[in-house]
Amino acid sequence: RLYQNIFASHFGQLAIIFLWTSGNLFHVAWQGNFESWIQDPLHVRPIAHAIWDPHFGQPAVEAFTRGGAIGPVNIAYSGVYQWWYTIGLRTNGDLYTGALFLLLLSAISLIASWLHLQPKWKPSVSWFKNAESRLNHHLSGLFGVSSLAWTGHLVHVAIPGSRGEYVRWNNFLDVLPYPQGLGPLFMGQWNLYAQNPDSSSHLFGTSQGAGTAILTLLGGFHPQTQSLWLTDIAHHHLAIAFLFLVAGHMYRTNFGIGHSIKDLLEAHIPPGGRLGRGHKGLYDTINNSLHFQLGLALASLGVITSLVAQHMYSLPAYAFIAQDFTTQAALYTHHQYIAGFIMTGAFAHGAIFFIRDYNPEQNEDNVLARMLDHKEAIISHLSWASLFLGFHTLGLYVHNDVMLAFGTPEKQILIEPIFAQWIQSAHGKTSYGFDVLLSSTNSPAFNAGRSIWLPGWLNAINENSNSLFLTIGPGDFLVHHAIALGLHTTTLILVKGALDARGSKLMPDKKDFGYSFPCDGPGRGGTCDISAWDAFY
Repeated sequence: RLYQNIFASHFGQLAIIFLWTSGNLFHVAWQGNFESWIQDPLHVRPIAHAIWDPHFGQPAVEAFTRGGAIGPVNIAYSGVYQWWYTIGLRTNGDLYTGALFLLLLSAISLIASWLHLQPKWKPSVSWFKNAESRLNHHLSGLFGVSSLAWTGHLVHVAIPGSRGEYVRWNNFLDVLPYPQGLGPLFMGQWNLYAQNPDSSSHLFGTSQGAGTAILTLLGGFHPQTQSLWLTDIAHHHLAIAFLFLVAGHMYRTNFGIGHSIKDLLEAHIPPGGRLGRGHKGLYDTINNSLHFQLGLALASLGVITSLVAQHMYSLPAYAFIAQDFTTQAALYTHHQYIAGFIMTGAFAHGAIFFIRDYNPEQNEDNVLARMLDHKEAIISHLSWASLFLGFHTLGLYVHNDVMLAFGTPEKQILIEPIFAQWIQSAHGKTSYGFDVLLSSTNSPAFNAGRSIWLPGWLNAINENSNSLFLTIGPGDFLVHHAIALGLHTTTLILVKGALDARGSKLMPDKKDFGYSFPCDGPGRGGTCDISAWDAFY
């Protein structure tokens, strides 16, 4: 029953997501200025939606009337304009079409949710426990096919759109994305698809300076939009699709070919016996614990979301988004916030797993048991890192603040992030004066790349009008260590909560009290606020 309810609620979740994204498209089409924004993306402010507030007096109305609107509006700092423009949407009609399509998907998801709760359509528990089949279908069917479909969209709609060609349902069968069609594919001359890429003088959205290539490996950024080349992105998604389609044939199902995950895990016994019995017993432990599965999924998604935050500004994929600093800062913060919440959830469900689902006999001397066995070492090392960061970072901040307050700014302790600057220089940033690798005109790497992808890359990272390779100094050094302090301390609390969830020196029988409990009476001092729930809270 529980498995079926979770399965149905996933469809409900999808319905909400599709409904929400549909609303984004609908409100911009209705109240936004998409069509005038695409005429001049760098100077027209994109409008998110109108403000209908009965409390607005004349001064407020005037203050919020901007972006060419007739009444008060909110400016969009979500990057959706840049995204829709990049993937080939050009008119309000396109936005409405997208909104309707997502509304339809939302309805289908809701129906699917309802359907899988009906007695005839309820999947059995054994169906949910069939990990190999699920992995095969999700890898091939979900990631593989959707990446392939996205490549198709980029090649058939977005890339022609970036070259001034308007491809829609009514003409996409007549417009060849590449002059020779599928010829090169069947003749094995795949390199033809990379020939004649867009030139460095290409104006996005027009045929001026446009090429005919559809799958390239140019590297660097489009000089005008300061974003990755669309043909590079299409190539990337095609490669990802290929990998996932292959990966989806890796695990053994009803047909006798492929790997059994259980066999793989049990074969993982490290030589020398340093990790005990390795991964023995993990398959059943994970497959029979929903909390473990949820914890793993959240941990993976948390890391991925944090990487999304990083890469959305270091390697922007959407046209002109790199020149919109507010949007860049907002999107970075937004994704790191989400990553933080998701990662915290991973530890919470990991702790619940240890209390409710962990079986010591089943996991004897494997990696899970050994992690619990030396938890003191893990926790004390993490504690040391947090204390070190706290004292040093806050010490430097306090010292520098006092020096500024007393009018002697020259006595500040300012540490240049030389290693990070060296990495940026190695990638071709010249302002630091490190004469190394790509910032050295004599290096073989510089000379080898000069004719291919290097000029666009060097121009982009040495120009100050975008957020690629921002110049860093002592302030960044301090801020990065301050952020590291927050991350390590948060991790310390969560890791300690999860590893001590089954019991600690003070309270060896903690697991019998469950995930959350208040104090265990006046006779047991020190048992307040020590449940795994409290650590998470």
